[in-house]
Amino acid sequence: MNAKKIQIIPSIQIYKGKIIRTEQGDFDTLKQYDKDPVSLAKSFEDSGIKVVHIVDLDGTKKGIPENLHIVELISQYTSLEIDFTGGVNLDGDVNHVVEAGAHYITAGSVAVENKDLFSSWIISYGREKITLSADADQNEKIVYRGWQKQADLDLFEHIEYFYNQGLKYAKVTDISREGVLQGPNFELYQKLRDKFPNLSILASGGVRNVDDIRRLNDMGMFAVIFGKALYEEKIKLSDLKEFMA
Repeated sequence: MNAKKIQIIPSIQIYKGKIIRTEQGDFDTLKQYDKDPVSLAKSFEDSGIKVVHIVDLDGTKKGIPENLHIVELISQYTSLEIDFTGGVNLDGDVNHVVEAGAHYITAGSVAVENKDLFSSWIISYGREKITLSADADQNEKIVYRGWQKQADLDLFEHIEYFYNQGLKYAKVTDISREGVLQGPNFELYQKLRDKFPNLSILASGGVRNVDDIRRLNDMGMFAVIFGKALYEEKIKLSDLKEFMA
């Protein structure tokens, strides 16, 4: 992974076999895109992208991965590294996702409901493979289970617990920014950068243009994860060449 420039990680959200986006995680705002996941992944690869973020929304709702066949296909037809999230709550889930072809696991709910188990993954699978998904509301309180549940957990305290356990990567989303193309929460990311200077932060939510990505890059974010700006053609893949290794 290139440490000098922010890593560009497009997101593919899968729900009932289709690529979709929601606004602020609300399924009533669901918008379906007429794109094939494998063809889309190939277009990312052709543009020089190295990693794709696969979100299994069915898995998130059911609590067990449901779309591993799509991971298998993308793994088979591209050389992209796959970061998978959605319904990974047990050791067996991690094994199934890795067997399907994923290189990285991003998990959030298990870190809320079973801290010891998530901590054990950092050790057993390695800190390069496991990313904490720390999603928060406007009050910086953790939300989980596909953003349908709220925990009485402060975002910074939640991250710090796992940071002290050796966590290297955290994907942080201000859910009020997700899918609405109003810009990332730069203030939040700066606070995280100041508090956890050695944490590799993956910024997610709100990206609307290349200038947003440049600003996140200048702030020292490790990666940016986004989807809607690509699908709505606010950002073209050709616009991203300056960030490619």
